[in-house]
Amino acid sequence: MGILISVIIVILDQYTKYLAVLNLMGKRPIIVIDNLLEFHFVKNYGAAFGILQNQRNFFIAITTIVIIGGIIFLYLKKDRITKFGKLSSWILIGGAVGNLIDRIRLVYVVDFIKVDLGKLYDFPVFNVADIFIVVGTGLLIIAILFDKFDYREKA
Repeated sequence: MGILISVIIVILDQYTKYLAVLNLMGKRPIIVIDNLLEFHFVKNYGAAFGILQNQRNFFIAITTIVIIGGIIFLYLKKDRITKFGKLSSWILIGGAVGNLIDRIRLVYVVDFIKVDLGKLYDFPVFNVADIFIVVGTGLLIIAILFDKFDYREKA
């Protein structure tokens, strides 16, 4: 079931990126809600929020290690991790794979969602995979802190 969640996230991410390339690349941004939500096409050669630009091989290596390590961890410790912890992990893995596909296939990650909170905060442009990475990470933190996410050996 967990892998299915990750696969659905990857498909959703890749499809929305395909639509972004088709409808936004080389074109004016689409304003959904004025001064709040817009769709822009951005080639992100860095990590989240555009940091560490042009470090493609580093990101491919780290992401691959984290994904494979996470999957191995989930399977080896499957009896010791709560369902919530597993769900959180699979969501995070799905988002990571979505961006990894872009890095391998395109050399950059397609970002296209722009949220602007006026003078409060101007978010960097992001994508669907980024949303699932953030949500998965947040849920995983909750699982570790409150849901008895227990990876220790049983007595």
